[in-house]
Amino acid sequence: MPDQRVAVLLPCYNEAIAIADVVRGFAAALPGATVYVYDNNSSDDTVRVAKAAGAVVRSESRQGKGNVVRRMFADIDADIYVMADGDQTYDAASAPDMVEKLVTGQLDMVVAKRLPAGDGSAAYRPGHASGNRIMTGFVARLFGECFTDIFSGYRVFSRRFVKSFPALATGFEIETELTVHALELGLPVAEIPSPYNARPEGSVSKLSTFGDGWRILLTILQLHKDIRPFRFFSAIGIALLAVAVALAWPLLLTWLDTGLVPRIPTAILVTGIVLLAFISFACGVILDSVARGRLEAKRLAYLAASRSCPSS
Repeated sequence: MPDQRVAVLLPCYNEAIAIADVVRGFAAALPGATVYVYDNNSSDDTVRVAKAAGAVVRSESRQGKGNVVRRMFADIDADIYVMADGDQTYDAASAPDMVEKLVTGQLDMVVAKRLPAGDGSAAYRPGHASGNRIMTGFVARLFGECFTDIFSGYRVFSRRFVKSFPALATGFEIETELTVHALELGLPVAEIPSPYNARPEGSVSKLSTFGDGWRILLTILQLHKDIRPFRFFSAIGIALLAVAVALAWPLLLTWLDTGLVPRIPTAILVTGIVLLAFISFACGVILDSVARGRLEAKRLAYLAASRSCPSS
């Protein structure tokens, strides 16, 4: 796009083996784009290799991909942002199609749906494909169905999206936050297929299957609480009422039969649980109004952000 400033953003941590090919690949696929490599405390030669390959290298001292993405989005001014990983798993040749899709469709985000090469066993670690499907379905039920690969790190953004995205995550849950942000605001987005390759020999994944998976699940629940508080606290209230009914039913039958309530402590417990249930419902109603105000503020911030750089 000759009249658009394109920035390629590559967060990196110990990717000296692959980063040179990644930088050259995106430079060839998007002539005129500036390729930025943000190093996240690498202990290998990532910085030196990236500079030698022609990238603009910067650093972020706080560990975690979310911290790096937040720094990149804050520092870089461009019209179009292409974000990928520095491990050579994403196909740089797909970038022009993704950028064209973003521009011609006047979209705010285009996500690369990963299509593993071969049988996928080399590209995906055991359990990742099924975990991706489960988490994607969970997010779709909570926030609406729009994507089939919410954990893809290969994305293209408009400037308006980047400059209005709060970026609160610190680690690999950043992709979930990006997806939910787009769904919450109802932004125009799209998803296109792209090849997904195995890491080059000697390159090691930094993703912890269970540790990061647990953090991602907690992030989804946290976002659900913040964005859909009435549904979240209503579910808790309904669960508490169900427990209260289960405990109170034998007491009710005994009272109808004898006119007595022999288990006073259980009756007091039921009363407390019912009160907690109604408090939960009340919290949901109040926080729903707060969430609506936050949504309006986010929407206004999105609309206030310029679609193109002021200097372009």
